[in-house]
Amino acid sequence: MSDAIFNLDANVRTDKGKGASRRLRRADLVPAILYGGNEEPVSLTLDHNKVNNSADYEAFYSHVLTLNIDGKKVEALVKDMQRHPYKPKISHIDFQRVIAGEELHTNVPLHFMNEEKNAAISNEGGIAEHHVNEIEITCLPKDLPEFIEVDMKDVEMDGSVHLSDIQLPKGVSSVELAKNDEDHDLTVVTIKPAPKAPVAEEDAEGEEAGTEE
Repeated sequence: MSDAIFNLDANVRTDKGKGASRRLRRADLVPAILYGGNEEPVSLTLDHNKVNNSADYEAFYSHVLTLNIDGKKVEALVKDMQRHPYKPKISHIDFQRVIAGEELHTNVPLHFMNEEKNAAISNEGGIAEHHVNEIEITCLPKDLPEFIEVDMKDVEMDGSVHLSDIQLPKGVSSVELAKNDEDHDLTVVTIKPAPKAPVAEEDAEGEEAGTEE
């Protein structure tokens, strides 16, 4: 994956408000804000097409990005992204500054591995029900994973994988599990038998008629 995905040029903007934002969007620019750390929030603009292309990659949302703001490099995470309700347009982005040595609090996607090798799925007709597709974590910037793997190979029929079953990378902690409460050990995925196909109404009537005869 190209490093260009994680490097974005940005400019500081001084004109604010809904009218200014509409003008920016018409000019194919995305209004954004950068906050966090010990500095004041900064309003920014970014090239819409470049951001939109980068946003097609899952890693864009869980990777430390480099914002080139008027020649100054700032590391940041995407914390929120607003999109147009029906057009393929990004309306606004919130970035949070990343400070080296300071713990991050963010969400990371889960990748479910080895489902095709799972006997309950391949041999017994089971299906995997995914209850959680990302988890909330804390870690230092240097330890931030782009995703976390969930190994499905040995999960049995009617078996589940919970948060506590996932092997987190070194330096990464689960926010939910840190609460030390069984209710926070969320079920991540379960293997269930595939639902049986409903009996067609005509077939059922035919069976009844045959019984009466």
